[in-house]
Amino acid sequence: MATLEKFNDMWVRACERKGGPEAVKSLLPHTLTADDIGDYSDATLLSALSKQVFQSGFVWRVVVNKWPAYEKAFFDFEPMKVLMLSPDQIQQRASDPALIRHQKKTQAIVDNAYMVQAISAEYGSFAAFIAQWPTDDITGLWRTLKKRGTRLGGNTGPYFLRTMGKDTFLLTQDVQAYLTGHNVVDAGFTSQTALRQTQAAFNQWQQESGLSLAHISRVISLGVGDNRV
Repeated sequence: MATLEKFNDMWVRACERKGGPEAVKSLLPHTLTADDIGDYSDATLLSALSKQVFQSGFVWRVVVNKWPAYEKAFFDFEPMKVLMLSPDQIQQRASDPALIRHQKKTQAIVDNAYMVQAISAEYGSFAAFIAQWPTDDITGLWRTLKKRGTRLGGNTGPYFLRTMGKDTFLLTQDVQAYLTGHNVVDAGFTSQTALRQTQAAFNQWQQESGLSLAHISRVISLGVGDNRV
């Protein structure tokens, strides 16, 4: 890997492109404390996780508009109630015109309810599990969600975490372009090598800047390409 660019240089570039420090600060994402994340219910997190699965590769607005119907169809996403659905009931929901007709994503709601329930049994709650995970190994949390859940690979798991306020960077197209263009990574982003290299770089930038991973990720994206944040 090449020598990492100093975070201050990335910050200056973002400010030059976006109209100054205050403009950049106004575009930074919001993160929550571990205590705040720990207050989420399992149902709230299962709903958010399921919504992110449906939004992946689909028109987000359509998913958002239909989500109240999902809340009703899946008992407000209470994991135990979701797990009581029979195969026929799951199939009915997968073909319901009031919802989105997608068998695999509908089944993922049930599969991920199993994950939430199992992790909750281990840690007291799914929220506690997410809250306590250290940010200097956030890609380890990505891997765990992908391994234990369903359809949570790629950016789906990270976007879910960001939505719920967990501090994480995102591998958007612009962030990936920066990391490859500056030789921060020398492998494909689906590889564990690239994730380790990326995590190490973000950890160093965090030590330099004192900012969150989410803020660093956004600053990088604001300073390059098309600002796909």
